[in-house]
Amino acid sequence: MEHLIELRDVYKIYRMGEEEVRALDGVSLAIDRGEFVAIVGSSGSGKSTAMNIIGCLDVPTSGTYHLGGVDVSTMDDDRQAEIRNRMLGFVFQQYNLIPKLTVQENVELPLLYAGVSAEERHTRAVEALDRVGLAEKRKNLPSQLSGGQQQRVSIARALAGAPSVILADEPTGALDSRTGREVLSFLQKLNREGDTVVLITHDNTIAVKARRIIRLQDGRVIYDGDAADPKAVVQPGESGETEAEA
Repeated sequence: MEHLIELRDVYKIYRMGEEEVRALDGVSLAIDRGEFVAIVGSSGSGKSTAMNIIGCLDVPTSGTYHLGGVDVSTMDDDRQAEIRNRMLGFVFQQYNLIPKLTVQENVELPLLYAGVSAEERHTRAVEALDRVGLAEKRKNLPSQLSGGQQQRVSIARALAGAPSVILADEPTGALDSRTGREVLSFLQKLNREGDTVVLITHDNTIAVKARRIIRLQDGRVIYDGDAADPKAVVQPGESGETEAEA
């Protein structure tokens, strides 16, 4: 079966003076349609570099990355941007909403850049806002919404493009714990409805809300499996101690 996302022996190497930094050091992983996967690791683990490559924001130094069966690892910037706009929906820690635009206009904006007609933009934006339970807020400004509602608007903006993958980078980082749990529950709901979700986080308590965890350390995959397995949140050399407790 063809994987939706597949990295094969991916290296990302930077040079800092005479020092060679291997942000990714031979990473191979595969994610199928309909999965909810958390890519987790502490600062410097390589998770942000992995996100940039999966999100078509960067290319590997070597190795290949296939998205939807297409090798995107050697594409130029324009072609990568095309694939990114068509197949990926991004949800970031900061909501990146434009304050002067209404909720609906914020959701429509990427569709406007993509050349979607005004009528279809309206239909898709309202449908996406309805999915996140905010259709009645579509004429509000972002400042009139809570932090959790603003993050749900950013999720609706991602959904409106009908992406193959929702790529969520620390989506609860700017939220209090209760609101963060609500946003995670919402991502779980979208996954149950069939959406593929890839969550990037440093926090074990967030990662375990996914169905599967891929843990990175020093640019390498050190765990790939069930999020419910205790080994998913325990690093080598630790005696039952999680990152949060260390």
